Amino acid sequence: MNPKKIAYCGLLTTTALLLSYVERMLAIPMLVPGMKLGLANVAVLIALYLLDNKAAFCISILRILMSGILFTGFASFFYSAAGALLSFCIMSFFKNHFSVIAVSISGGISHNIGQIIIACIVVENIGLFYYLPFLVILGIVTGFLTGIVANRTIYYLNH
Repeated sequence: MNPKKIAYCGLLTTTALLLSYVERMLAIPMLVPGMKLGLANVAVLIALYLLDNKAAFCISILRILMSGILFTGFASFFYSAAGALLSFCIMSFFKNHFSVIAVSISGGISHNIGQIIIACIVVENIGLFYYLPFLVILGIVTGFLTGIVANRTIYYLNH
């Protein structure tokens, strides 16, 4: 791995962790319990487009592990991991076929689907899928916003 890639990985991992912390500190009233903006996804998107899938996956996993240890605890780790893994798979598949914003939206939606699936398993209540339409809409909105930020950042880093 070249020094530039190592530096990008370190910076993007730190950025993702910092954005997770900032997001945790924001007191935004949400429609659905546990809903977040997905700010850390900006760093993962940047890694997907500027580095490669392996680096982006490592950044995503490191952010989830460190965030779980530092901020959220063990229980929240499973929800984050499920959402992030599904989201990463979808985004890495779509990245060569769609725009950064569309990939971000697909990531936001799939992240919420992954978390709902884990929540249904943990609480043994399939009724939680009731939240899915709200989460899909919120995933579209937040994915669009994080996609815009990631798209502009990628543009400036490439020029």
